[in-house]
Amino acid sequence: MDSRYIQIMDTTLRDGEQTQGVSFSPAEKVSVAKALLESLRVDRVEVASACVSEGEQEAVRNINEWAQAEGFGDVVEVLGFADHKRSVDWIVAANGGVINLLTKGSEKHCREQLGKTLEQHVEQVLNTVNYALEQGLKVNVYLEDWSNGYADSPEYVFAFMDSIKDSGIDHFMLPDTLGVMSPEEVFDSLSDMCERYPDVQFDFHPHNDYGLGTANIMAAVRAGVSAIHCTVNCLGERAGNASVSEVTVVLRDKMGMKLSIDESHIVRLSNMVENFSGKWVAANAPIIGEDVFTQTAGIHADGDKKGGLYESKLSPERFSRIRSYALGKMSGKASLSKNLERLGITLSEDNQKKVLQRIVRLGDSKQTITTEDLPFIIADVLESESYKHIKLIDCSITSRLDESSVATINVNVKGKEHESTGTGNGGFDAFINAVNGVLADYGVVLPELADYEVRIPKGGHTSALTECVITWASDTKKRKTRGVHSNQVFASISAALRMINIQLHEKP
Repeated sequence: MDSRYIQIMDTTLRDGEQTQGVSFSPAEKVSVAKALLESLRVDRVEVASACVSEGEQEAVRNINEWAQAEGFGDVVEVLGFADHKRSVDWIVAANGGVINLLTKGSEKHCREQLGKTLEQHVEQVLNTVNYALEQGLKVNVYLEDWSNGYADSPEYVFAFMDSIKDSGIDHFMLPDTLGVMSPEEVFDSLSDMCERYPDVQFDFHPHNDYGLGTANIMAAVRAGVSAIHCTVNCLGERAGNASVSEVTVVLRDKMGMKLSIDESHIVRLSNMVENFSGKWVAANAPIIGEDVFTQTAGIHADGDKKGGLYESKLSPERFSRIRSYALGKMSGKASLSKNLERLGITLSEDNQKKVLQRIVRLGDSKQTITTEDLPFIIADVLESESYKHIKLIDCSITSRLDESSVATINVNVKGKEHESTGTGNGGFDAFINAVNGVLADYGVVLPELADYEVRIPKGGHTSALTECVITWASDTKKRKTRGVHSNQVFASISAALRMINIQLHEKP
């Protein structure tokens, strides 16, 4: 098996920022660049376009200063333009070391967008390349719209390459700018380019308009390309770029290629970019989606329990994740058993049957059931008080415009009644402050919120039940609890009470 080393160039901070509605702040850019190089260990990063703004230049300068101090100085790249000195001077002023020069890879773009002949464009490009080299920059070149150029005017592409290939350029980067190629077209065209120019270092830069970004990268690698471009979370213009998480596992598992990527940081990088970009990853996105290592069907849980029959090389542990087994109408005994095992709970066969019947009924009503819900389902089914350490007897919340909310509560904790009042920025915050006043007597403090989701059923009305799912950042792991109520604040209070019950139950 061919086992070449493949270079990964991540362009989340440049091409990914062309996603509709995405703009990273300078501080965010620095954080992502550091994580990409230091944790995920990509080979190169493209962090910006030249001449955008002073803030952008400051971000690039900060990234370059850090990179040079940490030994990454020659792998931080900035897109520049064939404008002789302007882009080069901008990059030099930002302490940059590499310019990725945008040139025209199709005759149509050259003629209609630039209004230039091939000879005029070559002169323009070489003037910029020579000046960049004089300033001490490394130079890579994008052949923009190369995929269409190769298909429509290959003689232009070859003439352009012949004119610039010996000018001191390191990487010749071939983009499928509009994401129009199929894997067969990628293989055929890149094989031809590699054979025509055996001494040239080609990169392939795909887009995902047909959903073929990763497949096209596989074809490019088969054709002989040893450097490919991608982004975190598939960010990019229109349908985005190839996903670094998908590309990494496919090149390793399906093609046997050698990569520098540390897979254990893929999800952490995905979460960071998700938060900074405001673009949320689908729950079923390969590798990084919330649900992709969750087995739903009971028969799958049964197979895993008896011998890992539904496990594959694509294991969650590779990405610092764990496999889980969903609870719902498709659950079987094995699904319940796996979740009970995770919680350290033992039930008799008869009681497991009763609990499973309740889970299936809840699933039929489209309710979401989490592992953290299980103790409450068990307590309800078995009429146990084990997970009913705190009970809300009464709660009054008042809110006025431009004033703090006030919550007055009456709770029973382990048989003892308490009254407490709290104020806060909204009704839920006021309740948390009130209940924490009670919990202090029991040595319990609610964890910080990691996430807070509120939703109603699709097509619901203003009177619909509200479901609140809270993710709590406890010391050892994140936990989720859920509450349902027609009032949003009381739904969140219900979710908080479930977390308190877990804490009181686990406290020695």
